[in-house]
Amino acid sequence: MTNENATQRPAPLAGVRILAVEQMQSMPYATQLLAQLGADVVKIEDPQRGEAGRSSRPSVRDLDDREVGATFLRNNLFKRSVALDVRTKEGLDLLLRLAPHFDVVAENFKPGTADKLGFGYAELVAVHPSVIYVSVSGFGSSPDSPYSQWPAYSATVEAMSGLYEANRANDEPPRVGVAGPLGDIGTALFAVIGILTALVARGQTGQSQRVDVAMFDAVVALQDMIPFMWSMGERRPAAERRRSAGILDSFRAADGYFVLQVVREHQFARLCQIIGRDEWVDDARFASRTDWGNHLESELRPAIEKWASSLSKLDACQLLGDAGVAAAPSNTPAEVLADPHLHAHRMLLPVERPDADEPFVVVGNPVKIDDVPPTGTPAWPRLGQHTDEVLGGDLGLSDEELLGLRQRGVI
Repeated sequence: MTNENATQRPAPLAGVRILAVEQMQSMPYATQLLAQLGADVVKIEDPQRGEAGRSSRPSVRDLDDREVGATFLRNNLFKRSVALDVRTKEGLDLLLRLAPHFDVVAENFKPGTADKLGFGYAELVAVHPSVIYVSVSGFGSSPDSPYSQWPAYSATVEAMSGLYEANRANDEPPRVGVAGPLGDIGTALFAVIGILTALVARGQTGQSQRVDVAMFDAVVALQDMIPFMWSMGERRPAAERRRSAGILDSFRAADGYFVLQVVREHQFARLCQIIGRDEWVDDARFASRTDWGNHLESELRPAIEKWASSLSKLDACQLLGDAGVAAAPSNTPAEVLADPHLHAHRMLLPVERPDADEPFVVVGNPVKIDDVPPTGTPAWPRLGQHTDEVLGGDLGLSDEELLGLRQRGVI
C-alpha cells in the first residue's frame, strides 16, 4: 500500500510525542507500534540497569559492551533512550519538567508505584493540564479489583482468562504459554487504541485524558468466547464443541501438517470432490456437521491424509483454497521467516546486530496505511544514548549541567 507520493508525506503520528516510563513488553510493544506510525517515543530508563527487559535472556552484548536481552531487543525499535534516575529528587524534577513537552506519558508499573515515586496522574496533570496519562498493569489502577496488588506477567492473565483450561484435555495439566505473549501483545493493542482515542478526545476538548488498561481485561476480551459460550449454557469441552461444528483439525501431508476448517455444507461438498469422495455428499452418515466430527477419525482423516500423502502441505492448501475450502500449512519458525507474504508486507524487519553478520528479524507494523512511507531503519537505543540530546533540546540544559547530573548519578 504505497505510491510515488508516499515519501513526501509525513507519518500519521508525526509530531506526537510520548514519554514512556516502561518496562518488559506490554507497554513497550504499544509505544514501539506508535513509533512505527511516526510518534517520537522517548524511553526513561534507570541509568545503571536500564529497564527490566534488558536483563532478559537470551541476550547479546551491545556496542556499549552491556548485555541486552531479547525482550528489550524486539520491543524498543525506533525509540530514544534517556537514562534518568526518577527515584532521586533531581531525577523526578527533570521528569516533571520534561512531561509538558510531550503529548502522552505512559507507564506500566504495579498500581501505586508511580504515585509513590511522584509521577502519578495527579502529579503529572498538575504540571501538564492537557496530558494523556496511560497506565498498563495486570489488573488496572482501580482499587475495586481483589487482585490489584498482584504482580502479573502474560501467563498470569492468560491463565485467569480461561485460555489454558479451554484447551486442556482429560486430566493433563494446563499447557502454559501456548500462544506466545498473548497477554502482553493483546494488552498493548488495547493501550494503543486508548492512546489514539484519547488524542482525538483531547483535540476536541483540550482536556487531560487518563487511560487505564488491565492485562486481565484485555485477554478476556481476546478470549471472548470463553465467558460467552458458558453463558449460553454450553458445557462441553472445547474439543467436543469443535467436532459438533464441523471439521477443524490438522492433517498430515508429505512434508508436515496443514490445518483444515470446513464448517458449511457447500464446503464439505467441495472437500469431498477434491479428495475423490463425491459419494459422501449424499451419504446419511455425513448428513450434519456433527456427523462430520463424529466420523473424523474413522472416515474423514484417513481419506484426507491419503489424498494429501503425495502433496506438500503448501500444495494441498493451494488446491483446497482454489476450491474455496479454507486450509493453511502449519508452519515451522523457518517457514514463517521464509514466507513470501510476510516479506511482501514488510512484516519481517532485519535489524543489524552488534555481535554477528546475520541480522535479527523483528516483526513489523501490521497496520498498513495508503501513502505512508515505511518507518526508517529499525534499531534499538543503547542505554542513555539520547540523554543529552533530549535534556539539552527540551530543557535547554548546558553541557556543564549535564556533566554535573552525570557525576551525581542522576543521569
